[in-house]
Amino acid sequence: MAREFQRGHKAKISDLTAGTDLYVGVQITAPGLTFDISCFGLDADERLSDDRYFIFFNQPKSPEESIQLLGAQSGDTESFRVTLDKIPPQIQKLSFTATIDGNGQMSQISPGYVRIVAGGEEVARYPFDGSEFSTERAVMLGDFYLKDVWRFAAVGQGFDGGLDALLKNFGGEVAEEEPAAAPQQPQSDAAPGFAPPAFGAPPASVPAPAPAPDQGFAPPAPSPSVHAAPTIVAPLNTPPGGTVPPPAAPQGGPFTPPGAPPQGGPFTPPGAPPQGGPFTPPGAAPQGGPFTPPGAPVAFPGQAQPFGGGTQLAPVPPEAGLRAVLTKYSEAPVGDRWTEQNPQLVRTTLTKGANILAKQGSMVAYQGDIDFAHKGSGLLGKLTGQLTGQGMALMRCSGDGEVFLADEGSHLFVIRLENEQLYTSARGVLAFDEALDTEIRRIEGAGLPGGGLFSMLFSGTGAVVVKTRGLPVVLPVGPATYVDGNAVIAWSAGAQAVTTTSLRLRRSGYARQTQEAINLQFRGAPGNFVVVQPFEV
Repeated sequence: MAREFQRGHKAKISDLTAGTDLYVGVQITAPGLTFDISCFGLDADERLSDDRYFIFFNQPKSPEESIQLLGAQSGDTESFRVTLDKIPPQIQKLSFTATIDGNGQMSQISPGYVRIVAGGEEVARYPFDGSEFSTERAVMLGDFYLKDVWRFAAVGQGFDGGLDALLKNFGGEVAEEEPAAAPQQPQSDAAPGFAPPAFGAPPASVPAPAPAPDQGFAPPAPSPSVHAAPTIVAPLNTPPGGTVPPPAAPQGGPFTPPGAPPQGGPFTPPGAPPQGGPFTPPGAAPQGGPFTPPGAPVAFPGQAQPFGGGTQLAPVPPEAGLRAVLTKYSEAPVGDRWTEQNPQLVRTTLTKGANILAKQGSMVAYQGDIDFAHKGSGLLGKLTGQLTGQGMALMRCSGDGEVFLADEGSHLFVIRLENEQLYTSARGVLAFDEALDTEIRRIEGAGLPGGGLFSMLFSGTGAVVVKTRGLPVVLPVGPATYVDGNAVIAWSAGAQAVTTTSLRLRRSGYARQTQEAINLQFRGAPGNFVVVQPFEV
C-alpha cells in the first residue's frame, strides 16, 4: 500500500522502497490551462549551479541520464525516471515543479498528485488540489533531497511570479536567446516496466506543452537550506511480504526495470511467477481472472474485480459496507511529535526520555509500551494552585508508543513553541511537553472572581495543546482590546494583560451575573494576539 503524504511530510526513500530506480508521476489539470512540469537539479546551496540539470521539454535528460523526462503516460500528466545511485555528488536535491503556460492561477486546478513508483508498485503519493493555493502561477510540488540518505518531502509551495519566480528562488535567471526546436519526445502508450500499469489514458483536457525558448541561468549567492528543519515522518504502511527488493543494476542497452528479466520477455511484477502465464495478484486465485493493478481494491468473495469500467459488481457483503464507512475515520498520517487526529482528538508520539504531561483522565486510547503516572505538585504547588486558580491535576505519560488525548469533545489546537513564550489559563490546557518551563504569573489590576487574576506562562521549545469550547477567534491586540476573563484561553507573551472593571457592562451585560463585570484589557505592539473561545466557564 502506498504511503500518503500531506504538505510538509518527509520520509527516507529507503523507508518507502529498497530500490533506487524510481518513477515519479505528476498529475495536474485545470480546464483551459496548460502546464509545464520540470525538475530542477540543485547543489548543496539549493542553487541551479549547472543548467544541464534543469530537466524540461527542451532538455529531457541530465548528462549521465540519472534524471529523464518520460512524457505523459499511465494516467500522469508528466513523468520522470530518477536513478538515485547515478546522480552525481554535486546534485543534492531534485525539485519537481509545475508552472502555468499562459494566464491562470493554481487555485483553478483539479485534484492532482505526485506519486513515486518502484518496481511497478506505487509506494508514495502526495495529493493536492486548488484549495491549497490562490493566485500562484508556479508551485514546487515535491523534493528528493540528500540528507545523509535520499529523502522525499511533500512541499506544495507556490509562487505568484510563475517560472521567473521559480528561477530566482533557485538562483537562476532567464537569458534571452533564440528559440530552439524542442527535441522529439518518444511517445508510447506502454508505460516503462518500472512504472505502474496505466489506469486510463491521460486526461484529454491537458494539451501537450508548447515548445519554449532555451533557458540560461546564472547562479547567485547561496541561501540557507529549506530542508534544515526536523524531518516530519509520513505514515508507514509496509506492504505484505516486507520491503521491496532492490533492483538489478542497469547494464547498458535498453532499460531493464527492477524485477524484470534481463533479456526480452514481458515484465514480471512483484509477486508474479517468473515464467509464463498471466500475472496473479497477491491474494487472487493462481489461474484465470483479470489483472489487478497495484493499489486497486481486492474483490470480496463473490464480487467481480472492477477494471476498465466494464465489469458489473456482484452484491457486496454487509461487512464490506461497514469497512467502507469506517475507512474515513482511520488514523491520520503521522505528522511530527503531535498530530491533530481530528478537531476533538490529538495524538502524541512518545519516545524514551521525551515525556509529556496531560490532564488526568484525558487519555482515550494508546498504543505501545506507555506508562501513566500521577504528577504530584507538592504542598507548595497545591497551595499555589488553590490560591491562584491555576492548579492542574496532571499525569506523566512516558515510554515508546502513541497516546490519544481528548476532553469532553472540546476543540483542540497544538501550539508549537520554538524558544518562545505563551500565556494561558490552566483550564485551557490539555497537555504539553514536559521539557517546557512553566510558571504562574500575576495579572495586574483588580481581582477576578474565583481567584482568576493569575495565568500560566509556558516558555522554551515544545508544544502546548489548548482546548476550547467551540471554535475560537484569534484577535490582534490593539490599543483597546477587552476580553471577558472567563472566555480568554491564551495570549502572546508580548501582550500585557490587566484586569479592569467595565463601567458599561456591569450586571446587565452578563447572564446570571450578580456582581460587576470583570474584563481583561490587552495592550501590546502590533503582532500580538489573544485567543478567545465562544463559551464562558
